[in-house]
Amino acid sequence: MKISPTIQETHAVVRAARRAGKSIGLVPTMGALHEGHLSLVRAAKAQTDLVVVSIFVNPLQFGPQEDLAKYPRTFERDCDLLEREGVHLVFAPSTAEMYPPGAITLVEVKGLTDRLDGVSRPGHFRGVTTVVSKLFHIAEPDKAFLGQKDSAQSAIIRKMVKDLNFPVEIVVCPIVREADGLAMSSRNAYLNADEHQQGLVLSRALQKVQQVFEAGERDLERLAAAGKKVVAAEPAARLEYLSVVHPDTLEPLQQPVGPMLVAVAAWIGSTRLIDNVILQPR
Repeated sequence: MKISPTIQETHAVVRAARRAGKSIGLVPTMGALHEGHLSLVRAAKAQTDLVVVSIFVNPLQFGPQEDLAKYPRTFERDCDLLEREGVHLVFAPSTAEMYPPGAITLVEVKGLTDRLDGVSRPGHFRGVTTVVSKLFHIAEPDKAFLGQKDSAQSAIIRKMVKDLNFPVEIVVCPIVREADGLAMSSRNAYLNADEHQQGLVLSRALQKVQQVFEAGERDLERLAAAGKKVVAAEPAARLEYLSVVHPDTLEPLQQPVGPMLVAVAAWIGSTRLIDNVILQPR
């Protein structure tokens, strides 16, 4: 496994692979890897010839009061995990490599970035789309592998790819959960044992929405209310949103039309957690 800190070196590796007729898969990450990330790596290994994993804690997607300084960084452990998975190339640039002095260009998907997480995290998705667009140019992947847990992020990147004609297929892989149901996230490392248990309220709320839906409820306000009631019963949880939206536009839905994304965000102590489920009307 090769570890590359520079854009030039990464370009050289992927272009040599392409000249040899190999397909390229990209798994963009901020490190602090867990089984969810590794599931993306395995999907990339199964579908492409050369797998590139980026590890870069992107400052553009953190707000002034957010956790950039304390975001978990476990680079050596991450590399050990990736080597075991048979990853070919780790792109691990510095901030200066990605954003050299004088860089002022940003990429923004207007409209979508103001929904769900974008409401409370202004500028967050602009930081995501800017760095992902750069990674697409650097790694030149045929396919990029994203996790369904970050459903809004995946929808926004899909829209960016379509609008800007990136020659890359976006592959969204299922949420990977702890044995108790908590969606895997690097930020789970912030939770103590009690907070971990309290955080299970997100998956319980989504399960309740799904149960009510499968029992025949089609009023979307009542579906959302069923989930919110579950969150309200957990005193430690501060609900940010629980919304039923279109999985591509992230717009709130008024009635069931095709697949529906039920997304939830809540604070447990000082940690913000997200989760979601897709409802499929029959």
